[in-house]
Amino acid sequence: MAASEKCAVEVLIAGAGPTGLVLAIWLTRLGVRVRIVDKLIAPETTSRAIGVQARTLEFYRQLGIADKLVTSGHKSAAMNLWVSGRHQARFPFAEMGADISPFPFALVISQDEHEKILTRHLAGLSIEIERGTELLDFDCNHDCVSVRLKKSGGTVETCQATYLAGCDGVRSTVREHLKVGFSGGTYARKFYVADVHADGSATNGEINVALDAADFLVIFPLGTDSHARLVGALGESAENSGANQTWRDVNQSVIESLRLKIRRVNWFSSYRVHHRVADSFRKGRAFLLGDAAHIHSPVGGQGLNAGIGDAVNLAWKIHAVLRGRVDESLLETYEPERIAFARRLVTTTDRVFAGVTSSSFFDRLVRLKIIPCLLPRLFRFAAVRQFMFRTISQAAVNYRGSRLSAGRAGAVHGGDRLPWVKTEANDSADNFAPLASLDWQVHIYGEAAPSTRVVCAQKQLPLHIFPWHAEMGRAGLRRDAVYLLRPDGYVAVANRDGDAAAIAAYLDTHHFKHE
Repeated sequence: MAASEKCAVEVLIAGAGPTGLVLAIWLTRLGVRVRIVDKLIAPETTSRAIGVQARTLEFYRQLGIADKLVTSGHKSAAMNLWVSGRHQARFPFAEMGADISPFPFALVISQDEHEKILTRHLAGLSIEIERGTELLDFDCNHDCVSVRLKKSGGTVETCQATYLAGCDGVRSTVREHLKVGFSGGTYARKFYVADVHADGSATNGEINVALDAADFLVIFPLGTDSHARLVGALGESAENSGANQTWRDVNQSVIESLRLKIRRVNWFSSYRVHHRVADSFRKGRAFLLGDAAHIHSPVGGQGLNAGIGDAVNLAWKIHAVLRGRVDESLLETYEPERIAFARRLVTTTDRVFAGVTSSSFFDRLVRLKIIPCLLPRLFRFAAVRQFMFRTISQAAVNYRGSRLSAGRAGAVHGGDRLPWVKTEANDSADNFAPLASLDWQVHIYGEAAPSTRVVCAQKQLPLHIFPWHAEMGRAGLRRDAVYLLRPDGYVAVANRDGDAAAIAAYLDTHHFKHE
């Protein structure tokens, strides 16, 4: 009997934040039996993380929920840079990402609204979150995880699951029980986040970043021009005091330089920023995802999106193993693929965060003189605009070093995200539409050799052939090449010669088989 058949639950998910919810939705769509628990009696009602990047929306499109999120959120068309109260530059997202993603904008939506949409979608799949249910501890053996759960009434039950997913946040019980280290540290300065109604040039429905000699401020639009989220630093006297901070402790220098008039503070919280990555993302049948695996500065709005990337990466792999499409060694690729990205992300955001908050002479010179002078000039180049969008949107995330990645065709390597292109010039249809199947597939841009059709039929691989046009080449694709795609939209094999034998050899090497 297979391990999954011995357990009523195939995957127990601890934590019902965005990471856990997306994992539950993806697995349920694939027919995996899941159970999702959260120790909170009710979901959080504060806005918390608010940025949803283009790559996340692409994943959501695969699940059929991107449009709901976009409709409920605020599409910010640009980012503005202010230095010492003066407007220095405007960076339109449409110019940066129009040829890269079907979502060339920054979506701002409060995390509580975001979670409501995911929760409703999960409920539509007949999965309800078990709230007020706390994971106490668990034991792993060779074919099962035995988890003790404490219900809101105080009763304790034991759940048998094939796999356990720890999506339970910074203070993860799963991580602590696994005795996995959480390497990193905490920034010296203390920061605040505030939900406000305000008036001023910087409340224009776009993202605004303001810098001065001693402080920084990021303004995110929340629905209307007057409703905004502020993220900044507290004054040093407030940081050193033991009292709970309030809006009165906020350093007002940047706010005053922008002539920003705060009419009402709806919600305020102060916090210290951590930068940490778990030493391991997996031990046996237990996995760590999202904030349980990595936390970093809020620069660039990457954290929530990184967790969702974890969920998507793990979901299709667990499904493939549970359904016998591949042996369990496939799960060994989750940690190296995601931990490498998490470490790069923490390092990058750490450098940027230090640069915008440091009081050293050199860092002040960089942010007040060099950046305002250099960035607008660099932005004139299309390559720079596209690099910025790919980096911020997480479209640049790749798994080129993974053992699941092979070959190169055009500018596309095995492990790259599939480049987005319209299937016909000036047409609304695109090559991302087939990814909604959440399954392996083959793409050819141009013409397919008869042998490719034969191999795809033998391996029961959907084959999608798109008529060639020049924009495909500009996106990095090679005419008549063969691209084998993973369920998450990343390229597993890129073969420049259109050789179907490369696809067959890859599947045989990794012991993939169709259900």
